[in-house]
Amino acid sequence: MLSSEFDYNLPEELIAQFPCEKRDESSLMILDRLNQSIEHKKFFDIVDFLDENDVLVLNNTRVIPARLFGKKSTGARIEVFLLERKKNTQWEVLIKPSKRVKSGTIIEFSEELKAKILERLPNDKWLVEFLYEGVFNEILAKVGNIPLPPYIERKLSDEAIKKLDFERYQTVYAQNPGSVAAPTAGLHFTEEILDKLKHKGVEVCYVTLNVGLGTFRPVKAENILDHQMDREFYEIPEITAEIINKAKLQGKNIVAVGTTTVRTLESAYQKNGKISETSGWSQMFIYPGYKFNVIDRLITNFHLPKSTLLMLVSALAGKDFVFEAYKEAIGEKYRFYSYGDCMLVK
Repeated sequence: MLSSEFDYNLPEELIAQFPCEKRDESSLMILDRLNQSIEHKKFFDIVDFLDENDVLVLNNTRVIPARLFGKKSTGARIEVFLLERKKNTQWEVLIKPSKRVKSGTIIEFSEELKAKILERLPNDKWLVEFLYEGVFNEILAKVGNIPLPPYIERKLSDEAIKKLDFERYQTVYAQNPGSVAAPTAGLHFTEEILDKLKHKGVEVCYVTLNVGLGTFRPVKAENILDHQMDREFYEIPEITAEIINKAKLQGKNIVAVGTTTVRTLESAYQKNGKISETSGWSQMFIYPGYKFNVIDRLITNFHLPKSTLLMLVSALAGKDFVFEAYKEAIGEKYRFYSYGDCMLVK
């Protein structure tokens, strides 16, 4: 299977640069796999498409302000992008420009926070040790910047927009810090929508997958089987496992919010042959031909060409149907990617 089969042309003006004014007023496309039909709605209409026969599974990870801008003692500007905490004060990071640093280099971000470069790692990554006094997450909240994808253009000097991104590039139910990208399908939900769904009898439960940069990276290998997924940490609590297993026995639909939720549930099933309280690392790559063991429906945004996310959606809904939907979305001027609109595959 070739990565070029998952390519498409998107007019640049359809890449959403800002979130919809209200979370639940984004556009919602309904893909009915049984009838091969497409409907156009608003996200607040999601309440009409779910009922007591559905279990909604959300990824409650919290995006950390993972972009840090600092200086060397020479005054040279350096960007450090947090990827994964390794132990205590040590993190795996990306550094730009990397040619200006070496082992032992000290980068100062503020009076409260510095980093010492320990060593270069494979795949252009570095290991650094952060030097600070106090609580790291509290310092990071002051010094760091929200790690928006590169297709969202920002002037970092604009404090009003920075404040907007801090609020809106985060789900309303975010709990567990650790992601460097948002589980974007969840950005459309409001507390009111969740309350309405629960009132209709929809059970809501949570998993955690700390979203990494690799989630959004395009597949560069011509043969998609040559693509290597980055690992991402996931966790499923006991209550969620109980709800899902009971629902499966009752024949209810498991509705995953976002591809990260899909990979969490399917990874756990692959590991244990069932959903149970567990944690681990997922490197699961789902593409057409995959048989889904846990999820039945999916709420997801519109994804980049040649991305593993587009391949996952194609595995669930069928590649031809998905590309027909994308063509229609472009024609209807849907907004694409992280701050864009979404679809329900049912």
